[in-house]
Amino acid sequence: MTGRSVTVRGPAAAPTGLLLVAAAAAWVWMATRWGGMRATPGTMGLGLPAFLAVWTLMMSAMMLPATAPVAGLYTRTITVHRAPRMVVFTVAYLLVWAAAGLPAYALAAALGRVTSLSAMAGTAVAAALFTVNGVYQLTPLKDRCLAKCRSPIGMIMRYASYPAPSRDLRAGLHHGAFCLGCCWSLMVVLAAFGVMNLWAMVVLAAVIFVEKLAPAGHLVARAVGVVSLALAVAVFWVPALAPALTGGGMTGM
Repeated sequence: MTGRSVTVRGPAAAPTGLLLVAAAAAWVWMATRWGGMRATPGTMGLGLPAFLAVWTLMMSAMMLPATAPVAGLYTRTITVHRAPRMVVFTVAYLLVWAAAGLPAYALAAALGRVTSLSAMAGTAVAAALFTVNGVYQLTPLKDRCLAKCRSPIGMIMRYASYPAPSRDLRAGLHHGAFCLGCCWSLMVVLAAFGVMNLWAMVVLAAVIFVEKLAPAGHLVARAVGVVSLALAVAVFWVPALAPALTGGGMTGM
């Protein structure tokens, strides 16, 4: 099954629609709360609990649209109590991304200290972030994780074999882990633009959506890797490409 053939119809559509509504609500909150904020390094003055809350909302906005088709397929394996069980699946999925907020907070805090140094230091760090993403986008591990997200039938069959009491929780955690493995390096790049940069969030969310669901998504992933490596070089000539680390001054929206 490819990204093109993943469709959701019938009884599975309602819980999947709720996922999209939740994602839309998260986008609205992000746009109204952080839309006019300048691209800044660090944690934006947020403590760890507040950062994790905002980070989880960000991940809800960015990741749930691309996850909705997989959630719809999983819903088809559920015969009773679809809505509450999908809530468990979705919460478990988001718990994986919430946990990823811990290293994200550490990275953001470290980058906040880096930018207090010279402009060249910020540029060098930006180049390193672009390079990390570019290299990872071209690795077999990225391909493997992306394949699981693009052709999830094997995973759905595996989830059906889980013991009933913990099935939805384990399925959400398992899918979230592969999704994190597929997309973590894109979130690293987000730090170069500003963690709350709405423009960067929209672009990266679109990249994630296309990678997972478009017929040529795997080629898009490789193209993104090449572009990221090009940005790692270009940022030395155009520091504004990484406004959060080089003082480019870009606003979030």
